[in-house]
Amino acid sequence: MMDVIQIQKILPHRFPFLLVDRVTEITPNESLVGFKNVTIGEQIFEGHFPGHPIYPGVMILEGMAQAGGILAFQSMDMTEEEAAKKVVYFMSIDDAKFRAPVRPGDRLQYRMTVIKHKGSIWVLEGKAYVDDTLVAQAELKAMIVDK
Repeated sequence: MMDVIQIQKILPHRFPFLLVDRVTEITPNESLVGFKNVTIGEQIFEGHFPGHPIYPGVMILEGMAQAGGILAFQSMDMTEEEAAKKVVYFMSIDDAKFRAPVRPGDRLQYRMTVIKHKGSIWVLEGKAYVDDTLVAQAELKAMIVDK
């Protein structure tokens, strides 16, 4: 289990672009479950869309990417100092599907699974849920590189 303070020691992202609030389960080299609480106070809702707030699909994908980055870093047996010198670059996002809208008040759960890992390259399956409803999914390919 990781809270947002621990997450910030791994990811360089900060408000308003840190999109993982907590990690509830992690099995290195296998899977991660984390979540983000979506609130009406987020700036993105000022323009997406006034009077009909919908959390953008690209933000869901970015949250998956961040959750995947946490999984990769936690699987690589690095110190915090070593991790601070690395960054995750996403190489591709394939087969992205958006199945249901995400709205303020929803708790977005990210379920990330390692499909393949070789060297600095990671291929992950990402699924996002609200309650038990699948709202988005994609296959993400990333590389961990020096800053």
